[in-house]
Amino acid sequence: MSITKEEALKYHSEGRKGKIEVIPSKPCFTSRDLSLAYTPGVAEPCREIHKNEEEVYNYTAKGNLVAVLSNGTAVLGLGDIGAAAGKPVMEGKGVLFKRFADIDVFDIEVNTHDPKEVIRVTQLLEPTFGGINLEDIKAPECFEIEEELKRTCNIPIFHDDQHGTAIISCAALINAAEVAEKELKNLRIVVSGAGASAVACCNLYIKAGVTRSNIAMFDSKGLIHKERKDLNKYKEAFAIENKYDSLENAMVGADVFIGLSKGDVVSPEMIKVMAEKPIVFAMANPDPEIRYEIAKAAREDIIMATGRSDYPNQVNNVLGFPFIFRGALDVRATAINDEMKMAAVKALAGLAKEVVPDVVIRAYGGKDFSFGPDYIIPKPFDPRVLWKVAPAVANAAMETGVAKHPITDWARYEEQLKERLGYSQEVIRFMIHRAQENPKSVVYPEGEEEKIIRAANAIATEEIGKPILVGNKEKILSRINELEFDEKNFEIRDPRTCEKCEEYATVLYRRRHRKGLTQRAALNLIRQPNYYASMMVEMGDADTLIGGLTSHYPATIKPALECIGVKENFKVVAGMYIVIIKRKVFFFADTTVNINPNAEELAEIAIYAADTVKEFNIEPKVAMLSFSNFGSSINDESSKVKRATEIVNQKRPDIICDGEMQADTAVMPEIIENEFPFCKIHGGANVLIFPNLAAGNIAYKLFERITSATVIGPILMGMKKAVHVLQRGATVDDIINMSAIGIVDATAREKKK
Repeated sequence: MSITKEEALKYHSEGRKGKIEVIPSKPCFTSRDLSLAYTPGVAEPCREIHKNEEEVYNYTAKGNLVAVLSNGTAVLGLGDIGAAAGKPVMEGKGVLFKRFADIDVFDIEVNTHDPKEVIRVTQLLEPTFGGINLEDIKAPECFEIEEELKRTCNIPIFHDDQHGTAIISCAALINAAEVAEKELKNLRIVVSGAGASAVACCNLYIKAGVTRSNIAMFDSKGLIHKERKDLNKYKEAFAIENKYDSLENAMVGADVFIGLSKGDVVSPEMIKVMAEKPIVFAMANPDPEIRYEIAKAAREDIIMATGRSDYPNQVNNVLGFPFIFRGALDVRATAINDEMKMAAVKALAGLAKEVVPDVVIRAYGGKDFSFGPDYIIPKPFDPRVLWKVAPAVANAAMETGVAKHPITDWARYEEQLKERLGYSQEVIRFMIHRAQENPKSVVYPEGEEEKIIRAANAIATEEIGKPILVGNKEKILSRINELEFDEKNFEIRDPRTCEKCEEYATVLYRRRHRKGLTQRAALNLIRQPNYYASMMVEMGDADTLIGGLTSHYPATIKPALECIGVKENFKVVAGMYIVIIKRKVFFFADTTVNINPNAEELAEIAIYAADTVKEFNIEPKVAMLSFSNFGSSINDESSKVKRATEIVNQKRPDIICDGEMQADTAVMPEIIENEFPFCKIHGGANVLIFPNLAAGNIAYKLFERITSATVIGPILMGMKKAVHVLQRGATVDDIINMSAIGIVDATAREKKK
């Protein structure tokens, strides 16, 4: 995947600056709310905490709050760039904590090179945070800082640059040794690099069973051996007899190579002289010590891992730190000790041996994984990592006596973890990966617009689909060049000069000549981008259409209806929005098309919606909404909804559908359980069918504007072919998401044929 400098800077700078914000978790809209949130109400929890400091976990966010703290002395591969320049990385780390484990983060950048000052600042922050993630602090100071903080603080302290890579690579090493049929204690290991990560890795390998004297570690000056006088105490622990005069010499007969240094320091010849079934972890990023293709060409029997996502066995720290802190926080651990780290290692190693579920296979382009040379560690986007690693860490904390709040119901804890992750957050990622499995052509009638061009470039470079831009060719090419994109990523169609216009116009004329359309008028319509793009889809020259960025909804849907039409045996088309709020996903329909559908039309809309939701790998639970609960208010409107429910259940008994019911009944499981136990829906509905356009349109717009909901759509349902309409002013991300949905829609239709 390639991104430009401009795209990266724009991502961080447009709209709200940076990548994070603080959102209140309690309402604060009325004077009563204000009195509870601040004075005088806030005095009560203050008094309780003063009496018992442990109550801070019950009355504040401390128990789910981590500091990502850095002095900017070893930022990525950029080196000592300072605290301020390191802030984007620390914010990014916070995003990963939240995304993968629902942990809140404040990033703390301290402007000092003095380890004692870093230590003192961190110690003073202990009352605020449930844990501290030290980040991007150079060696050897990072060792001193972490050691002193672990000794003096009563909350988990974890330097991810040391232990993150150590934990993930140790899990990989255990499994690689098993695949190679070798014992850890007998492995001879060569290490390139002697910084914080390399030292931590080797220390953990030793705890896993590797023999210390079998490790040959090299720094920039060569082998770390006992005759050297320039070693700090951390390197000194790995000093061996002076056996090897070079890295090349050490590699002869070695079982394992661990690379934590820089790119291209290992040659194919060095791989060829290693032992049988060599294990090579080339983890320098972005350029590994030896490239995967070169290493595989040198030795077919190699078992290899890198830090890159485009090769098998990615050693990615995101497999570790979010879940380790999650487990530590959930038992209020006072430390992250070696036993907790090893528990994470074993959980990751064990997960790689389990059968990979379909959701992970789909997420990685449909490729199946099974334990072996190309799959020795789980994938970073495997959702199971959360509920495998966090409980293992929490249990280890309990067993070693550092847990102040033990877990008793492990099954319930696992369910809580799944809810924290929220499968709803995976919906769009799932659709994008499904699109990548079978990229289709996407035509954009507003091809001259910058947002469309940017989105189309991402669609092409990320291999989601094949973009076709409709519009003035000269203008489009000029804009592509201004944005410094590759022209090869785009197909451009100009309706003014396209030779297919006559053919498209003839087809349109034949369909509508009895509705007042002349041949000449048909040709004029086809020269309009929306008609041209619609006819491309109808004639099979494009698989899906994404439009509506700059036009009103009817301006996009009318050409599509005239050129393509409604699905066979159906009477209406309908619109549906995806509404994601607090890690839950809902589907709202009809929100865009039918003003006041009758019972039969409402039933069609419900069936459309249920079948569409299944394409998201989600089981639809359909609630037919009204102002009445199961006959509590008999009226023409509520009777219509009741009749529509009956039709759905008659036509499609495979769909979980019930109604009529009020909106709160649909989404609050306890209402159904306590008052309507006969209802077919259990656990809350996720597909909400509104009785008319006013209700649906108002509902989704209110969610979008006055809540924190993410609203995606509209998804157009009921068309004969895949056509989807953007909201006016949609963002680049919105366009990418809708394009993925359109591609998956087109693929599903193709399979049904």
